Amino acid sequence: MRDEARLPVVMVGGLHSEARGQVVDLLLRSVPGSVALHHDLSTAAEHGTVLRQVRDASGEVSRGEAPLANDCACCALREDLVPELERLADAGLTRLAVVELWDSVEPSGMAEVVVHHGGDAMRLTNVITAVDPALVLPCLGNGDDLAEVGLAAAAGDQRTVGDTWARQLEYAPVLAVVESPAADDEDRALLAQLHPTAHQVRAHSPELADLAFARFDAEAAATAQHPACALLPQEAEEAGVTTFVWRRHRPFHPERLFRALEDLCCAAARSRGRFWLADRPDTLLAWDAAGGALCVESAGPWLASLPDAAWDMEPPVRRAAAALDWHPVHGDRCQHLVFTSPGLDHDGLERVLESCLLTDAEYAAGPEGWKHLPAAFDTLLDPAV
Repeated sequence: MRDEARLPVVMVGGLHSEARGQVVDLLLRSVPGSVALHHDLSTAAEHGTVLRQVRDASGEVSRGEAPLANDCACCALREDLVPELERLADAGLTRLAVVELWDSVEPSGMAEVVVHHGGDAMRLTNVITAVDPALVLPCLGNGDDLAEVGLAAAAGDQRTVGDTWARQLEYAPVLAVVESPAADDEDRALLAQLHPTAHQVRAHSPELADLAFARFDAEAAATAQHPACALLPQEAEEAGVTTFVWRRHRPFHPERLFRALEDLCCAAARSRGRFWLADRPDTLLAWDAAGGALCVESAGPWLASLPDAAWDMEPPVRRAAAALDWHPVHGDRCQHLVFTSPGLDHDGLERVLESCLLTDAEYAAGPEGWKHLPAAFDTLLDPAV
């Protein structure tokens, strides 16, 4: 089916609910024949259902309920979203479907649902995160669990406010920024450095309606977030906000790095990247920190640890990312960590990071010697062991 015959779907998300509402309202007013679909998960735990609301520029058109699936509000949303969009597409009266995501719902999962299960009825045209620039740092620095602030999307939701907001912000190719008298130059500089490749647009701009009909590449968006090939921010400094990029090839000493984790994850409002440990030379490790909470997890093997025949099975963007970091001894194994924050102690942070690398004597022992280093990360990476 031609794209022109498929229902255009744009997603608008973000923790800043008032900003999100402004963006959705503007789209409904700007695009005749547009309809907004919103699933409210706030009462899911208490009532066992998710409230669905459909509205247009004149107000509410309909509302209904979707039962919880596996005690998971997000699962209910996924199972109800596509049928509702198909109903709108079949009716043939909707020019644009605006999916307004609930506060803590991350756009990546919902985008995958529409792209892979929407069939010929619809096409995802863009993903937009609505932003109040004055709230970027408070949300990013909030280490509270979503459950503590009533924003959990499931009974076992262990995400924090900070890491959820970071992913909402960094996944979307478009940031719709609302007017905020409380925002200053530092807030705007932080937003620009956190997601420098995003298309920033003022929420009241007519351009927003045009962007709602753009083409969204879900595969490229997912690749941009994958630790192995993420396009991380570059060095920057403006209005008191610094982005520090630290790249090395020598491996980390696992015990020294483990002892420094708290200092490192609290050193910046946001840090992310990839790294390797001397005692786990084949494992690409992902670093993801916000709000003082750090997630370290395996992201699969380094390409250098795979047989040559396996390289052809890897996406071209992954091979290109590996080539950029290639080292004659270690291959694509590298330390590539990026820290962004107001008031960042660049020199102090660099000293801590450097102290966690293998010393010359430790490095000289080679991979066989590194196997006997303390396996300090086993509790994080192999919790069942």
